[in-house]
Amino acid sequence: MVTRRCPGAAEARRARLPAELTSYVGRRDEILAVRRLFGTGSLVTLIGPGGVGKTRLAVRAAAELTGSLAEDLVFVNLAELRAPELLVDTVAAQLGLGNRSSRSPIEQLMRHLRDRRLLLVLDNCDHLVDACARFVCALLDRCPDLLVLATSRQSLGVPGEQVVSVPPLAVPEPDRRVGQRDLERYDSVRLFLDRATAVLPAFQITEDNARDVARLCRALDGLPLGIELAAVRLRSLSVGQLADRLDRRFTLLTCPRQRGPSHHRTLQALIDWSHELCTEREKLLWARVSVFSGGFDLDAAVWVCSGDGLDPADVRDVLDGLVNKSIVWREDGADGGDGTRYGMLETMRQYGEDRLVDRGDRERLRRRHRDCYLALTERFGAEWFGPDEIGWLDWFNREHANLRAALEFCLTDPDEAVVGLRIWHNVKDCWANRGLNTEARMWTKRLLELAPPDAPHRVTAHWIYAFLSLVQGDTRAYQAALADVDELAERDDDDLARAFAHHARGYAGLIGNDSAVAAREFTAAAEMFRAQRQPVAELWCRYNYGLAASVAGDRDAGRAVLRDCIDTCLAQGDVFWRAWSLWSRGVSEYLFGEMAEAERSTLAALRLQRRVNDQLIIGLGLLILAGCAANTGRPSRAARLFGAGTSVWRSLGASPNQYGAVIEPMEQAVKLVIGALGADAANGEFAVGAGLRADQALAYALGELPEPTAARGELTRRELEVAALVADGMSNQEIADKLVIARRTAETHVAHIMTKLGFNGRAQIAAWVVRGGRA
Repeated sequence: MVTRRCPGAAEARRARLPAELTSYVGRRDEILAVRRLFGTGSLVTLIGPGGVGKTRLAVRAAAELTGSLAEDLVFVNLAELRAPELLVDTVAAQLGLGNRSSRSPIEQLMRHLRDRRLLLVLDNCDHLVDACARFVCALLDRCPDLLVLATSRQSLGVPGEQVVSVPPLAVPEPDRRVGQRDLERYDSVRLFLDRATAVLPAFQITEDNARDVARLCRALDGLPLGIELAAVRLRSLSVGQLADRLDRRFTLLTCPRQRGPSHHRTLQALIDWSHELCTEREKLLWARVSVFSGGFDLDAAVWVCSGDGLDPADVRDVLDGLVNKSIVWREDGADGGDGTRYGMLETMRQYGEDRLVDRGDRERLRRRHRDCYLALTERFGAEWFGPDEIGWLDWFNREHANLRAALEFCLTDPDEAVVGLRIWHNVKDCWANRGLNTEARMWTKRLLELAPPDAPHRVTAHWIYAFLSLVQGDTRAYQAALADVDELAERDDDDLARAFAHHARGYAGLIGNDSAVAAREFTAAAEMFRAQRQPVAELWCRYNYGLAASVAGDRDAGRAVLRDCIDTCLAQGDVFWRAWSLWSRGVSEYLFGEMAEAERSTLAALRLQRRVNDQLIIGLGLLILAGCAANTGRPSRAARLFGAGTSVWRSLGASPNQYGAVIEPMEQAVKLVIGALGADAANGEFAVGAGLRADQALAYALGELPEPTAARGELTRRELEVAALVADGMSNQEIADKLVIARRTAETHVAHIMTKLGFNGRAQIAAWVVRGGRA
């Protein structure tokens, strides 16, 4: 049985290694091979059949190599991704990047990674080989310190790619008698023992069962997935009985008609056997849950998979049976209750999908899956503006892969596209909040191209497309989409469409620093949205109007509207829109010189980001706090906040220059900082702030982090090792040979050491080492 821990939100955002895969057995030779190859190149691909342990090896290699060959790592599982055009966005999302500029996603990603010593793990590239090849080529061409470790059933075919074939685990030789102690030298036996004791804690390898254990591991060809599946059978069979049954089953695989490597056939036969040992209801559920992408919860499984031979009340018990047979994994929530999710390894999911095709039931189940997520997004749209908002935003993050799968199904014909527009409409506010602007535009465009001209929500889709294009600086697309909104408004005499058009023009005025136009357009839009009973859209317009009125100099009107917006959000239990209203009030008070109130409102908006994590609010909030600090005699803090804000904006792929209302005041604040500190000192403090991670920047802004210090003398473990070798008089090439790394990597380490210590020569590094690392 495989039970997975549910990662916390912060851990998930950092895209670290899957906790359930960090345990391992053996593979020392393969790890050394990966390390050696990264010493001469930037791309290593682990290839091998399904079930051979590529993912677990990649996880272990990444864990061991981070800190020596790379300073950080990001793990991206591509098994659930079906649309190649979303590859870049998927990787960017794992890195915590948004895309709020007209710059292409790949360009933004390259800008983010070009100076980072990062190990990027791309797992399960099999079905996206061409897209992955193009993507990796583009990244490695522009990011000299980036390392990529990929797993696939075939190589990517990229120039400079180095391949490690992942073999099955070593098994005892058939003609050699191996004693009990010697047996555990074999990785396959050690893995079997590890999994067997998980099933039967008292299990041991003894002189009596050693021969059967060896025979069993040989029969399984040393395949890790096969060993895990077989170990589960120890609940009802002894090792000898299990080995006997495997021998009889696999005899059929040795006939001359069978082609392909034996371990391919062994794994297929073992999964076939696992399937045969399932009850009819377990077989049925195994096939049906294959339509899910990225995992699922019990309610979704009941909705999609019950009926026609599977009673809804029995789904949990049947799922538990599949978990006990290691076919489905279970991921327990933090409270051990409603947060439980289920999923399958891709090999097992594909097997289930094949069985679903054999039953002729795949299209029906995909439609039920689509219907399930249509209903869930209907609830989302009705409930998320309120006290359950954070829960629904978390739900969107968890179910993103399933929402993609549902939308993909809706792109099969015009009638389905109408349903797709409904799904899209229900979660439309989440795309921008999560920085998924490019993906949102893609779905919007594809659905609009397929849906009939009179499809419901068409005008909303055109308006959101216009808004996202405007935010990303794509003026031509914004104007074309806005013209479509105007056309629909006139064709149907639709005041809701007119309200959307006013809202878009108001936002364009706000971005373009034309506050008079913005205030007028937002006023018209808010009145129409109120008449159309669209409370969220009305609130959006009203707080934007409050900001625009303040920028235009109407202090009383701006204050009154923003105060009312905040009160409305508090009464509703809302967090997301309240943060924007608070930030708008912070800007308003800042513009009128009320620094204390501006700081209070902005800090309140940032505190809410502990729950919402809207990076755009964080970036904008840091700017206002920096301005407040600059205007109240705290120039060092101001410079650091400006630096931290700049890092957040870079991760967003955007610039605060889009927000003309605050740029000129911020430029004045920067002048105050330079005047108080001097250019050199201001740049130094700015660099300290820019070196903070996003979570550290937020903690610093909220007063939860001590004043950060410059990085002088704070070397990584690998940099300390390199510094010691420099002190020994080694050249960069000699250091590279000693540490089994590339020469350019050694050169980079030396350069980083000099930068951190403020040195300009190797002799200074040597003297620093001799002094025991003291300045």
